[in-house]
Amino acid sequence: MNAMEFFQQSAGRWKSSRVTHHLAFKRSETGESEILVETLAADDPEIIELCQMHNIDPTLSIGGSRVRWLGTMAWDREGEENHEGKTVFAIVPDADNARQGKLLRERGYAEIMPVVGRFHLDEEDGLVLTTDYETMSSIERFWFSGTNMRMRTSTVKRFGGFSTASYCVESRIDAEIEGVSVETVSATPQLASVLGW
Repeated sequence: MNAMEFFQQSAGRWKSSRVTHHLAFKRSETGESEILVETLAADDPEIIELCQMHNIDPTLSIGGSRVRWLGTMAWDREGEENHEGKTVFAIVPDADNARQGKLLRERGYAEIMPVVGRFHLDEEDGLVLTTDYETMSSIERFWFSGTNMRMRTSTVKRFGGFSTASYCVESRIDAEIEGVSVETVSATPQLASVLGW
């Protein structure tokens, strides 16, 4: 498997349940979200634009994904918290190894800013993403435990120590984006708004 094949397997609409451990406070917080993942080809205008934003030759990318999400966390204050957004990923594998390379992001995981991280597929075909930001760094690992079940762990480290560690269980609701209709998300108008429907 290469990274593009992993992203293709991730296409669809997912329901995600998360536990985030706030290590400084020694407390845990639960949350949930809906995630929509669309596969983008190497010649997609968004992939080309993202490569150009990061001053990387677009012909080096093998494609990527567009991801949109809407979520809630247990500690949210009504009307003051916002866990929605979208981002685009572009995969640029190393010339000598398609299982590792650069991952370009329009928006980072730990900071809302364009960023370039590193990816590699480990010996169990888990996708590991390592990203360094200006004030922190993050490590994420994604893996499948079945066709429609994906797991994700992440740690965020800042100011010399770990600040959060998260574990997510994600179940696929729809395998194909074309199967997601306005009626599918009509029960959640906020999600429909985020997805542009």
